[in-house]
Amino acid sequence: MSGVEELLTSLTLALVAICLYLRLVKWKRKKKKKKKNLPPGCGGWPFLGETLAYLKPHSATSIGQFMEHHISRFGKIYRSNLFGEPTIVSADPGLNRFILQNEGRLFECSYPRSIGGILGKWSMLVLVGDMHRDMRMISLNFMSSTRLRTRLLPEVEHHALLVLRSWEEGSPFLAQEEAKKFTFNLMAKHIMSMEPGKPETEKLKREYVTFMKGVVSAPLNFPGTAYWKALKSRSSILKVIERKIEERFQTGGNEGGGTQEDDLLGWVLKQSNLSMEQILDLVLSLLFAGHETSSVSIALAIYFLAGCPEAVRELKKHVRNHTDDEAMQFHVLNEWFQAEHLQIVRSKKQRGDQAGLNWEDYRQMEFTQFVISETLRLGNVVRFVHRKALRDVRYKGYDIPSGWKVLPVFAAVHLDPSLYGDPQQFNPWRWQQKGCSGGATMGSNYMPFGGGPRLCAGSELAKVEMAIFLHHLMLSYGWELAEPDQPLAFPFVDFPKGLPIRTFHLSPVCGVRKLSLCCVCVVTSKWA
Repeated sequence: MSGVEELLTSLTLALVAICLYLRLVKWKRKKKKKKKNLPPGCGGWPFLGETLAYLKPHSATSIGQFMEHHISRFGKIYRSNLFGEPTIVSADPGLNRFILQNEGRLFECSYPRSIGGILGKWSMLVLVGDMHRDMRMISLNFMSSTRLRTRLLPEVEHHALLVLRSWEEGSPFLAQEEAKKFTFNLMAKHIMSMEPGKPETEKLKREYVTFMKGVVSAPLNFPGTAYWKALKSRSSILKVIERKIEERFQTGGNEGGGTQEDDLLGWVLKQSNLSMEQILDLVLSLLFAGHETSSVSIALAIYFLAGCPEAVRELKKHVRNHTDDEAMQFHVLNEWFQAEHLQIVRSKKQRGDQAGLNWEDYRQMEFTQFVISETLRLGNVVRFVHRKALRDVRYKGYDIPSGWKVLPVFAAVHLDPSLYGDPQQFNPWRWQQKGCSGGATMGSNYMPFGGGPRLCAGSELAKVEMAIFLHHLMLSYGWELAEPDQPLAFPFVDFPKGLPIRTFHLSPVCGVRKLSLCCVCVVTSKWA
């Protein structure tokens, strides 16, 4: 054999060896991939997956048939195909915390493109990384603890009273719309110094209603659809914001006695280096976040308090069954009603303090905080969030592949009977256990505002809004449902009929109407 033939033979053998090696490496990788221990589950229909079943409307105080079926069949961590992507769904409190705490390292915010298309690419809801951190810091600085105590709380009370004093006794109205009026006017004032009732504010509110219908609709962008109309309204809203910015530049921000410099728009224009597009999306997203979730939470509180027989029975146990006479029970309940909100009023009167509520008054609303916590736990305004795995993650023996969507479902944790006794019952007293082992477990699994680096920047403001509104509502009115209605999850929470209620004025002396009882008397009680 010549030297050339030997060389060719050697090269051939080398190529064969290389090919065999590459095939072996590919086979090992494929075998390793096959060995991934994915959570149990199923993929559903081609393309659609199980999205339609997952999004099927159900009572907001339940997790729905889809979640119930999948958890009972596969466990609290299962796989599915949702929103067009392979998905890991978590009803496990530990995994939910793990996902939120590892934002930016192992997981990343990943909402459907349609959300970014309507809220804007610079919206805090869809931003990730350093840009989200910077936008969030702007929001946190604007809603700082000092500002909340000195500026925002008095304005919250002012706008709550504007709405409550407009109610007519005995005439049915939609409580959810009134709550939206309250939160919208408050946010429009604090973001852009827009006064409630003015034509430009009312026009903006109408555009915003159309915009919101599109945010929660199917992303079908052709004439006549809710999504298409919402995109049109988005353009109109952005024009209003842009006009406000131009007015600031023309007047130097001094119009209105300097109040405009103190709103969010004025603060951003002076303190940040954001572009016009970024400012527009920031203002729009804050208007969305500050208005919609808070108004639904207030409506939920009104709904739960209008029909809480469990709370009434619990209170009756703690008044030690003074009498079986119904009228006397009303009297006893009325006495308990004095404990919190009337005590705040009485204390201010004794001090000669004629000013509105202050931060110390707010801190005294202990039982009101229990009511707020229970409302958010049972109502679950934010039921789940969208995340994506940035790398392969292993948790409790299960593999979460890189690139897969991950849905931490807060509602499933908040309604878990192993964590909360009688989870579908409205029971504010459960929060008095905080500090004991059961209460500590509840607290660590309670995530109505999310968690980790993306914890809601306006969480404290939302609680102040609810507390102040409920304070004046309880002191002024009793109420009842004018017709049956209940909150449904679409998955966004909404009242199909708008929560029709009928109110009656309470006596300034005893706090109740004669021979009438509503949960106003119950929720302000301190029996411990």
